[in-house]
Amino acid sequence: MILDKIADSTKIRVSNLKKEVPFDFVKSETLKLENKSPFAFEKAVKNGELTFICEIKKASPSKGLISENFPYIDIARDYEAAGAGAISVLTEPEFFLGSDQYLKDVKNTVSIPVLRKDFTIDPYQIYEAALIGADCILLICALLDTDTLKEYIKIADSLGLSCLVEAHDETEVKSAIEAGSRIIGVNNRNLKTFEVDITNSVRLRKLVPPNISFVSESGIRSAQDITVLRQIGANAVLIGETLMRSGDTGAELAKLRGSAQN
Repeated sequence: MILDKIADSTKIRVSNLKKEVPFDFVKSETLKLENKSPFAFEKAVKNGELTFICEIKKASPSKGLISENFPYIDIARDYEAAGAGAISVLTEPEFFLGSDQYLKDVKNTVSIPVLRKDFTIDPYQIYEAALIGADCILLICALLDTDTLKEYIKIADSLGLSCLVEAHDETEVKSAIEAGSRIIGVNNRNLKTFEVDITNSVRLRKLVPPNISFVSESGIRSAQDITVLRQIGANAVLIGETLMRSGDTGAELAKLRGSAQN
């Protein structure tokens, strides 16, 4: 499964990073920082409206190269201008051609919260995320058991970082809840077949208590999809390829946001 390959690649990447910049140094440098807007991502998702988390992504394993020129700073500005509540930046370098520098630049460009979209498999990455300016990290239930999720959420809490805990099925939703997740994202993409179906969000929404923010991720392409997700009480939607492939990310987002407000 592709997720296993990405996780294996990430382990090698983190191991190499630790040799270059030791864990204790990254942790100590992070603890020196003052988080001036702790848990900003959670506040953005819980604003009472449907929040649009807009993704900046150069490539993906399933679709290949998405944006050859990749004017990511312009895209970030367009997202914010069109009403995005937060921005997700892919930083995984091998399969998504991401970079920490993309996140740093975006964070310095916009005033809305930024999610580091990567594959967190080591506490090192949590401190690293805070150090490069992320407001939120992604924790994937398919990679982390309940106890590890609890541990990582605790570390993130100590740094004022939000955690978007991603689940794909009933078992993973239950694990996310047991771990104390405050934001649960349901991925509508089947990681084995790569097929996408937003009814996965519809099916799993009822398992998530109202005090936990609910985010629907992947495969959101139309005003009709937005309507369905509003009706089930989603707090936010995470949209990537639909925007990145549109040719005009700001205009496409404005169109989808308009449908959410009608």
